[in-house]
Amino acid sequence: MISFIKRLNKLICVPRSEETSYTVFWWGAFYGLAALSLAVMLLSGVFFRVGLPSWVMASATLAIGIVAFWFFRIIGTLLHKWILKIPAFIFALFFGTIGILILARYIQFGFPPQVYYIGFALVIVSITFLFGSGFVLYKRVSKLKSLHIIAFLASIALFAIGSYFLFYKGYNPYKTSFEQTPTALLSEKGIPNPGEKGSYSTTYFTYGSGTDKQREEFSSGVKYRSKSVDASLLLPEWKGSKGKWRQRYWGFGVKNFPLNGRVWMPEGKGKFPIILIVHGNHGMEEYSDPGYAYLGELLSSRGFITVSVDENFVNGTWSGDFMGKEMPARSWLLLKHLELWKTWANDSTHELYQKADLENIILVGHSRGGEAAPIATHFNTLNHFPDNANEKFDFNFGIKGVLSIAPTDKRYDRRIKLQNVNYLSIQGSYDSDEASFFGFRQYQRITFTDSVFYFKSGLYVHGANHGQFNSVWGTYDGGAPGKYLLNIAPMMTMEEQQQIAKVYVGAFAEDVLHHKKSYSELFKNAASGKDWLPHHILINAYKDSNTKSLITYEEDIDVTTGTMAGATITAENLKVWREATLKYRDKDTQANNAVILGWEKDSTFSAASYHISFKSSISLNSTASLFFSMAQGDINELKTGEKKNENDSNDPQELNFQIQIIDSLGHDAIMDINDIKKLTPRLKVQYTKIKSLSEEDYGDAWEPTLETFELPLSRFKITDVQLDHLKSININFNKTEKGVLILDEIGLQNN
Repeated sequence: MISFIKRLNKLICVPRSEETSYTVFWWGAFYGLAALSLAVMLLSGVFFRVGLPSWVMASATLAIGIVAFWFFRIIGTLLHKWILKIPAFIFALFFGTIGILILARYIQFGFPPQVYYIGFALVIVSITFLFGSGFVLYKRVSKLKSLHIIAFLASIALFAIGSYFLFYKGYNPYKTSFEQTPTALLSEKGIPNPGEKGSYSTTYFTYGSGTDKQREEFSSGVKYRSKSVDASLLLPEWKGSKGKWRQRYWGFGVKNFPLNGRVWMPEGKGKFPIILIVHGNHGMEEYSDPGYAYLGELLSSRGFITVSVDENFVNGTWSGDFMGKEMPARSWLLLKHLELWKTWANDSTHELYQKADLENIILVGHSRGGEAAPIATHFNTLNHFPDNANEKFDFNFGIKGVLSIAPTDKRYDRRIKLQNVNYLSIQGSYDSDEASFFGFRQYQRITFTDSVFYFKSGLYVHGANHGQFNSVWGTYDGGAPGKYLLNIAPMMTMEEQQQIAKVYVGAFAEDVLHHKKSYSELFKNAASGKDWLPHHILINAYKDSNTKSLITYEEDIDVTTGTMAGATITAENLKVWREATLKYRDKDTQANNAVILGWEKDSTFSAASYHISFKSSISLNSTASLFFSMAQGDINELKTGEKKNENDSNDPQELNFQIQIIDSLGHDAIMDINDIKKLTPRLKVQYTKIKSLSEEDYGDAWEPTLETFELPLSRFKITDVQLDHLKSININFNKTEKGVLILDEIGLQNN
């Protein structure tokens, strides 16, 4: 056996018969490519998270690499005899290196294929000449010294360029300079910043089942011990080797999931509303639940019991994740935590007796947790689990609000429709994990049917990413090494992003649970909290239960009819007039219809206009407001017979137009939209440093993002008559020479 191995080694070794420039070059190349191969294998072990220390995994994959490099070179030598006439050791060397690189990629070296193979082809060439020519120069065995110097220096330059590319932050190809119309600040009205800590002293503790093998805070460190719960009917996919690996890591299985939570609790007498925060999918070995401490500390200081719920055990790991099949379990676990708090609140012997107000609850979720929160809110109203009715539900907690941060949508195969609950969704434009505002689809699926006041709102944060809403996840929306391809230069800092989250989460909690309606303006127009927020572009969507829909574009495909019975629509001099279902950047549906209006004034046409008339006039009072949902559209829509270019930079930076309302007697009132709020320019993004890769992986640089405009009747320029009825609404495009407007819902609020 030993002699056989020696014969194989002889086949793959560089000849040592004499020290020529040829043999020295290839010995140098061998050392370089061997080092490259083993380094890649070592790093693939570092990136391969299975819960073991990184050095253990790196050592294991390094050992595999040493054996595999030898093995692949043997295979290459044997293949060479059939394929090529170049020296066997050269063929074996390259074959071994390529085999190792392919193996490393299938372990955990997560570059996209087009980057990985092209990049490493260049690396192989560079390594070959760097070490090969370097050895020749070191040994001084070549008469072609100048050529080897050039090859050596060129290889160093290529490595320097590649290293710089990987570690530089990127660039902002779509810089936008935009200043919103000034508006009255909430702080000037004496309203306190909801993102600042309140007056309550707080305590911090953990509770749990005490069975977590990995973390002391959920084993011996728990203050209150909780019972485990059986989730086997909600997550039957926990089985086989996937389930065994997880159970070995955590110390528990699907039949005894723990109820683990981190608690920030206000001190004082009486009951406090309770807010649960749940993370989304992340590597389960990098625990996500500590990442919301900044929210827990804020909210508890303002009088809310805040719990960061641990669901890391259903997150992804080296063997994969549950591909969304775990969404019901994520949601159900939130309700089981509330059930636990109810037990404590009703137990007169417990320290938490009558501390949690289970009739005033907000569920907050991030990423998959942001989808789990609405699902849990719907499960809260059911008697049985819809996917397996053998699991009975009996919850019925007082969930008053749902807050979804960068949520997924469609992970669960049921579309959740909610009624009579307050809702807020926050989304970043530079979120390279969930690259579209999927929370807006849930926003569309929320309706208000009773007499209680509710509202729903969306906040789009230009420059925010996915991970910085969680302090553990951080700057990169992905793990190494793929994260080094992400374009993070246009992003805001974590401090800025979390400040925005604190202001809006704090305001939502104060509004919904403490009934401080003075913050409502913040959900309609972020400019009202300009002095509380970092200087970034924020887009607000808003609707409440006091708003009556006049036009929605959801009723039919007739562009001349409106939602209200008898409403008719006409237009003049428009270059574009069509109704469409809006799409996200990857062409997935936004599940929302709108009208696209485009105009381009020239010497032969009067100004374009769009008219909505109502068969019966609609009564108005002096405090009435109109609400418009709009976005700036793609200027390329105006190009007829020309090649359209998505990257056309000729978008108008300011798109102004006139709103005209007319009563049944022909009296009118007008307003320039910019007098209230400017329409945000199209916000384009590039997620990766390679533009083509961003387009391939994510789609278009831009997608429609609707924002809400509140137009109070008192702000219209009215003549000497009082409009007390609304007969028609005209949009006159007489302020900007050309533009494209996406117009969605028009509503009326008679306060």
